[in-house]
Amino acid sequence: MAANTAGIDLEDRWRNILSVHARTTCEIDRALHPHGLGASDFEVLDILAAETPRPGDQCRVQNLAGRVHLSQSALSRLIGRLEKDGLVERSVCMEDRRGVWVALTPKGRDLHDEVLPLQREVLTRMLTDATR
Repeated sequence: MAANTAGIDLEDRWRNILSVHARTTCEIDRALHPHGLGASDFEVLDILAAETPRPGDQCRVQNLAGRVHLSQSALSRLIGRLEKDGLVERSVCMEDRRGVWVALTPKGRDLHDEVLPLQREVLTRMLTDATR
């Protein structure tokens, strides 16, 4: 009986985590939509801003793939959209032609800086509410 109760408790906790994640992602989408971004777009811009703090710095797409919650093909499409919008630039890695570099453009860095407080406000509100 105790093992069954523990299993139910774990399932409830897991479902709560999934629910908080889904609600938080939706709220981030709503907050960033007026700026032309979704939660996944912001996630990539945020990682790039952290990994490439100086203009001209680059990050390998392979490194991004290990940090975002997207498939390789979905990440590639997302980077393509961000590039089309002028927020990132892609280039081929000269040392390993299979590798691709990605960098924030000044426009991408400015947009990230503009919407960062919005995303952080949503996280603060949603995650504070979730722990009560």
